[in-house]
Formats: sequence, structure tokens, C-alpha cells
Amino acid sequence: MKAPIFVKIKDEDNVAIAVHEIKQGTEIMDGVIARHDIPQAHKIALCDISKDQPVIRYGVVLGYAIDDIKKGDWINEFMLHLPTPPDVDNMKFATNLVTDLPEPPVTTWEGYVNPWGGPAGTRNILGISTTVQCVTGVLNVAVEKMKKELLPKYPNVDDIVPINHAYGCGVAINAPEAKVPIRALRNLSKHPNFGGQLMVVGLGCEKFTVEMLCEKADITPENVIILQEKKGFDEMIQALMEMADKKLAILNERKRVTLPLSDLLIGMQCGGSDAFSGVTANPSAGYAADMLVKGGATVMFSEVTEVRDGVYLLGERCVNEEVGKKLAAEMKWYDNYLDAGQVDRSANPTPGNKKGGLANIVEKAMGSIAKSGTSPIVEVLSPAEKPTKKGLIYAATPASDIVCGPCQLASGIGLQVFMTGRGTPYGLAIAPVIKVCSRNEMKEMWQDLIDINAGPVATGEATIAEIGTKLFMEIIDVASGRKQSFAEKYKLHNDLCIFNPAPIT
Repeated sequence: MKAPIFVKIKDEDNVAIAVHEIKQGTEIMDGVIARHDIPQAHKIALCDISKDQPVIRYGVVLGYAIDDIKKGDWINEFMLHLPTPPDVDNMKFATNLVTDLPEPPVTTWEGYVNPWGGPAGTRNILGISTTVQCVTGVLNVAVEKMKKELLPKYPNVDDIVPINHAYGCGVAINAPEAKVPIRALRNLSKHPNFGGQLMVVGLGCEKFTVEMLCEKADITPENVIILQEKKGFDEMIQALMEMADKKLAILNERKRVTLPLSDLLIGMQCGGSDAFSGVTANPSAGYAADMLVKGGATVMFSEVTEVRDGVYLLGERCVNEEVGKKLAAEMKWYDNYLDAGQVDRSANPTPGNKKGGLANIVEKAMGSIAKSGTSPIVEVLSPAEKPTKKGLIYAATPASDIVCGPCQLASGIGLQVFMTGRGTPYGLAIAPVIKVCSRNEMKEMWQDLIDINAGPVATGEATIAEIGTKLFMEIIDVASGRKQSFAEKYKLHNDLCIFNPAPIT
């Protein structure tokens, strides 16, 4: 079978994207000859498009031509006016509820029962929460010592992870939106991978107090260390070591057990996207997501600016008006948040996104949504909220990789699937990250960083269902501890950037 030259998504599309670079003069279809060199993943006009007329991909208006575009032209980000964002006040809800989902190959996995309740753990970690950035230096020294001297004694514990962050002091702690970082840190302290063991380090004079982080019953000498109450550095380190030793001994008794998929919570995220992301990697992830949901699991997807231009499509998939109105409210909140910063959703695409063929945020959003699959949306969450339903969930977070990740962790994900077109070594310390790339070239470049290659979908060598099923099995194997993703193997751990929309004083 001859490899395809271009990819066209819908019949009504008046552009296609280049599977590989198309040289000037190449006839890609009858009557369409490239008038320029078309870079890989970039768009070629399939017909003449007059000034102010729509440029259409995914069956959606990406924007309007700034000047006349000729058939065969290379279309890039400088050639389009951004369309008006969809109205969220008049969306239709529950009009596209798909229940005919692909059957998962397996319906169980091996995980750790969560003593706090909720989704099960995929790893067995001692997490050490902090109330303020000021304790980070001391804690990091202690954790290094713990890993060298204590962790080898407890072979059933995977890691020791300090929850360091930039919050806690110098902040408007009583501002209305301070609820977002406070909620995130509270939920992170009891992540499913921490096995019911709470360990907290505070300074003693910060605004974000231990009482704000912990339930009253949890504030005990067995769980909390305040550094200002210790006589110097050596006593601080000794106290941290003694508490960690006791927690590690308890965690070491945890064992994996066979669990239903209903105890699994997975996050979907994409970053370093290109024009293939919405053709290969994200639809494959969406297929895996549908399988997970069909088997009873919970799947979370996020990134407000990367769904905003397709939010009406999500509204149609909300199971009822209550869920739909929460979706609309989250979109409005973020519109106002961007307005306050004197920007709009067009601030999202990066130079790498554009180099990868994404003309604007509309095109990026339509590809991004594909990672959610087709399942009905059963719940919408504010940033860092915990889910109360099982199934497909939309969690409203910033699109920034290093902010979305911690938000999803705070919501309780035990594993994240991360799609990329341009490539990123991103990873999380608290939960494993499986990396899926959109192009064969990306896998060839980063053989030992990319776990699943969806590139064969673009070249016709594999189907979305085949790659999606492969990804599903990878999720089960990594969640069950039978495999490590590359990001986990190499300990590629990004800093925890806690979303804080409240003022800093």
C-alpha cells in the first residue's frame, strides 16, 4: 500500500496536512499542486480561499483568511484571523451520549487499596507534605539522607517524595481564589499513592498553617514536624528521619491486590503538540480512554484553553444540564481570568506548536479534545477537586503542562498519559507518566523517552484502534507495576507548580 502524502480529516475540509515535507511542484491530488515547500504537519490549501473566507479543518472553522489564498499554498499562523470563541450561554447538553464503546481486553489490574478511600494507588510512596517553601532546603537534605539510609531497609516502598511548592507565605491567604492552591495541597497530602501515611513539615510562622492543610484529627506529633520548634539543623534532620522511619515501616507492609478497573483513575494530558496530535496520538489515547470507561475506570482530561473553542462539542456529551452548566461556568471563570491579565486564549500556542503546523488555538483545541474519546462526560471539576463519579471527567485546569499535572494529581490520578508531537521529557514524581508521540520521527529521535508511538496511524501502517488498544495494555501494565515508563525509569520529575490565581503580597 502506498504511503499517504497528506491527511484530510473531514469531507468539508479545505486544507490537509503534510504527512512528510511536500516539495514545491508535487501534485498531492488531482489538480492540487504544491506552490511552495510544505513542511511536515503543515497545511496545504486544497482550493482557492478568498480573503475573509473560512479555513476549515476537522470540519471546523480554524479562522478566516487575511488575504486571498491560492490552491496549493502553504497555510501558516500568519494567514488567519482568529474566530470568535463559542458562546457558552446557549450550549446544548446531553445530545450526543455515546454508549457503544470498545470492549477492554482486561477488566482488572494490580493496585494498592487506598486506606483513605477513593481510587487505588499505582505506586507505594512516602509523600512528605509541606506548608511553605521555606522548609524545602532542610527537607531536601533530609530526603536525600532518607533515600540513602532508610529506603534500602524497606524494599516494598517505591520512593520518598517531598511535596515542595512555592506557596504558603507572601500570599493573600484569605483571598477568594486562594481556595484553589489550598485545595490542591490538601488533596495532594492524601494522594492514593501515599498509602494512608500523612507526614507534614511546617516552619511555624507561615500564612498557610498546618490547620489549613490537615484535618484536626491528623495534627499530631506522629504526623507533623514544625522546624521552628527544633533546636537547630541536626535536631530537625533527626526528627524527620525518625518520623520517616516509622512511616516507611508501615508502608512496607502494603501489597498489591487484584482490583477492578473501577478503582483506577487515569489522567490524560498533551503538551508540545503538533498538527498530527489530533490525528494520531490524541485519538489513540481517546480510544484507550473509551476502553477504560467501558471497563468501569475513571478518566480525566483537562486544559481549559485547549477545549474552549470546541466546548460546545463537550456540552453535547455532558450527561445532564447540571454537568453542562458546571462546564459553562468553568469556561466563564477562565475567560474572566484571562481578561484580567489582558490576554485571551490566543496566548496559548507555543512557538513549537506553530512550528509543528498548528496555526492557532482553534486548531490546537480540536486536536486536544480528541484525547477524551467519545464517552459521556459524567462530571466537571474545578481545579484540583476530587471526583465523586466514575467515568469520563472534565477537570478544568490551566493548559500549562507543569500546572495541569499537579492539578490532576490533586484530583487523585494514579497515572498520567501524556501525548506529544514535538517532544518533552516531562514527568511527575508522585505518579508514573506514559509518553505517546504523534510522529514516527519523534520516536526515532527519542527511542528511550517515548513509550508508545502513534505515528503509524498517519502513515497507514496502523489504525487508531490498534494503537489505542496497545496504549490501554501499557496503562494496565504500568499501573500494575509490571512495567515502568521511561519518565519513571529515569526519574524525570518536574517541579510541582501549584495553580494560584489569588494575589501574591
